[in-house]
Amino acid sequence: MTDQTAAAIAAEERRSGLRTIRKVGPYLWPESHPWVKQRVSIALALLLLSKLIAVGTPILYKAAVDTLSGDVSDLMLGAVGLTVAYGMARLLSTGFQQLRDAVFAKVGQRALRQLALETFTHIHALSLRYHITRKTGGLSRIIERGVKGVDFLLRFLIFSIGPLALELILVGAVLFWLFDIWYLLVVGAVIGAYVWFTFAVTEWRVKLRREMNKQDTDANQKAIDSLLNFETVKYFGAETREAARYDRAMANYETAAIKTATSLAFLNFGQALIITSGLVAVMVMAALGVQNGTLTVGDFVMVNAYMIQITMPLNFLGTVYREIRQALVDMGEMFDLLEQPRDVTDRPGAPDLTVSGGVVAFEDISFGYDAARPILKGVTIRVGAGESVALVGPSGSGKSTIGRLLFRFYDVGGGRITIDGQDIRDVTQESVHAAIGVVPQDTVLFNDTIRYNIAYGRDGATEDEIVAAARAAQIHDFIASLPEGYDTQVGERGLKLSGGEKQRVGIARTLLKDPPILLLDEATSALDTETEASIQDALKRAGEGRTVITIAHRLSTIADADRIVVLQDGQVVEEGRHDDLLARAGRYAALWARQQAEREEAA
Repeated sequence: MTDQTAAAIAAEERRSGLRTIRKVGPYLWPESHPWVKQRVSIALALLLLSKLIAVGTPILYKAAVDTLSGDVSDLMLGAVGLTVAYGMARLLSTGFQQLRDAVFAKVGQRALRQLALETFTHIHALSLRYHITRKTGGLSRIIERGVKGVDFLLRFLIFSIGPLALELILVGAVLFWLFDIWYLLVVGAVIGAYVWFTFAVTEWRVKLRREMNKQDTDANQKAIDSLLNFETVKYFGAETREAARYDRAMANYETAAIKTATSLAFLNFGQALIITSGLVAVMVMAALGVQNGTLTVGDFVMVNAYMIQITMPLNFLGTVYREIRQALVDMGEMFDLLEQPRDVTDRPGAPDLTVSGGVVAFEDISFGYDAARPILKGVTIRVGAGESVALVGPSGSGKSTIGRLLFRFYDVGGGRITIDGQDIRDVTQESVHAAIGVVPQDTVLFNDTIRYNIAYGRDGATEDEIVAAARAAQIHDFIASLPEGYDTQVGERGLKLSGGEKQRVGIARTLLKDPPILLLDEATSALDTETEASIQDALKRAGEGRTVITIAHRLSTIADADRIVVLQDGQVVEEGRHDDLLARAGRYAALWARQQAEREEAA
């Protein structure tokens, strides 16, 4: 890496850090919440009061020692009174610090919650294109570390770095006022050397820590990916292979973690060397002053107290600075995620979709996931209100893409999609999603009860409505036969249920939603023939009184559709009823003949 490249990276990191601090700022000083400003102001006032008392405390300690040693005449409070005053001052200093933390706690937790919610909401608002390419394990770690970074930054940037600087300035002023400039120069030199060494080594350690985080994210992603594909791992007997893959990732993490730990030992020893040298130098100067009679024993004790007072926060500086730098890096990743643009957005002031009949029209639409590889090329399809239309064709013909465009996971590249004459790009996404019920090929369920998964179709659904939806999907009797009934846990992604049972739960969920338009995206292609036949009956009931678009692979399941549209290479090549298409002896007839031959051969 050249010096110019390193400088550019460092400048970018500084810019990213400043950007992060600027983004956090509004959460600490929001215009719309005066109570937040009041709490921050009170917390800062308590902080200043605490530091002023802390800096004045050693003076009481000195006075008590001088009184006891006879270096000065007995003061009005006396040695015991001064000692009690010293203890009270320490107690007040600590008390104000704790009160400050208590006052600020609500501000910090509010900011934490708000940022976490914004990130979570934004991720759900991102397009399907982003979620298809995301790495779930890595994404969860970015959010987790980013939110923790916010918490750390709020607490330590405001209440550690700032107070430390204030305390060092006040102690330096006291040493200059009570003694002479040499004490201030020595203390200043020690602080300067300490800060320079700490920041330099910590910057190096941040790079090591970033590499460690990278390896940690990689290992976590591989673990989650492997666990999500548990069945696939079992099918191929790949447990040993997966363990070795995970171990390789953990080995890289181990190497990075060892470097990080070793560098910490170097940092701690260097800091101790600088601080100890400064402490010894100042104490030697004070000891010589006592010997010469220019200082009292109390002065010697006070100098020692001040050096210890600044040593403790300085020892903490390395850790705080490193964690703040790391928090800025972690938060930077989270804010990068928040700045991830949305591919599909509502137009300003877009109205809700109004569904009167449920007429769906695809008008000369073209689309490609990659501009260089178009999927749909001028497709025009009209689905009348209450009509059942099936989309068929070979793999890659664009069937599922049409379903995704209708649900507006993506925007069309050309043409338009309308529902009852309204371009779906001109209305809100939420209203489009509310109007369309989808039963996918593989229904994925939440790791909760059957009741929760069915009720997910409509927020606030009653128990009677949930049971009615289950009956309509022909799964109520099965649920009732289970020991725990509707309270049965389905397992992660619904793995405790069979494919047919999951599909019925998915159909019940969609029926509870009660949408005017139903999209069946190869809803039975993953099921065996017997299960498919029983599910088909439930799907027919689900489609009654609705506009139904069925994306099908098995042609036998859509033979009774009002109309069948045949796609090939992203274009409509045939359209009509089942019998009419067979009579034409075209593409549909060829697909039908091939599937019938395959079924006979399998039988």
